[in-house]
Amino acid sequence: MGDHSYIISGHEISAPPLEPALYLVSTPIGNLGDMTIRGLETLAACDVLACEDTRITRRLLDRYGIAQKPYAYHEHNAQKVGPKLIEQLSAGRSVALVSDAGTPLVSDPGYRLGLEAREAGFRVIPIPGASAVLAGLAASGLPSDDFRFVGFLPNKDGTRRNFLEALSHVQSTLIAFEAPTRLASSLKAISDVMGQDRMICVGRELTKRFETVLTMKASEMSEHFEGETIKGEIVILISPSQTADAPTSDEDIDAILKSLLQEMSASKAAKEAAKMTGLQKSDLYARLLNFKDNDG
Repeated sequence: MGDHSYIISGHEISAPPLEPALYLVSTPIGNLGDMTIRGLETLAACDVLACEDTRITRRLLDRYGIAQKPYAYHEHNAQKVGPKLIEQLSAGRSVALVSDAGTPLVSDPGYRLGLEAREAGFRVIPIPGASAVLAGLAASGLPSDDFRFVGFLPNKDGTRRNFLEALSHVQSTLIAFEAPTRLASSLKAISDVMGQDRMICVGRELTKRFETVLTMKASEMSEHFEGETIKGEIVILISPSQTADAPTSDEDIDAILKSLLQEMSASKAAKEAAKMTGLQKSDLYARLLNFKDNDG
């Protein structure tokens, strides 16, 4: 087996050389058969392969006979490993980045590396592929012409409800990730805050053996999963509001910021609030600092 090759159905294929750049390679969200040819070529030919979890990436590499030694790059070592990857780019090498599943930079620490590479003047090349967001949207039956991805729902119930309240009048299909242990409580919050008749889709284990996609009213969905022990990756989709976007009052903004501040740093709280309200992160951050000054 060659150093820059991959195997499909027993046939070894040589990968073409890569230009020096940072490659953001999408990987399957479950079914390894969803890996693209271009993605395989990139993984086989890159000089350096960085990933979230080497064990998970190793399964993908072994499936396609790719002889690479992946290096871990995740939120706990990003400050140490990130500069080393930039050094590899500076030396004229090609660097590929993969997450455990789906597209790098979407709800994972790869965003920082992509930003640093771009700021340093290096080309950043996306290698598209599987996406839990788009797979869920395609199967949901909900409107797909206008949608908004809102990341993971907040952990705490109060913060989550404020988050949902801020989005309740958005006239777009909303898409969120959720942990299986919080699915039931999140569905109840959606039903309580956004209305029992709001249409909800829950996609679980998309592309995997036990894939399930359910679409029903929020109240029915909440009852369906109440008391259930759920496993696997979850995508929640919420139908668009039928009423016009309501302006967020100063009191609502303050409540959102204070709620988020209980769970995260001021910088991250400002970022989340910006996503929820559409306001500038810098303005919201200044507002948070004003809270602290007044409390002090």
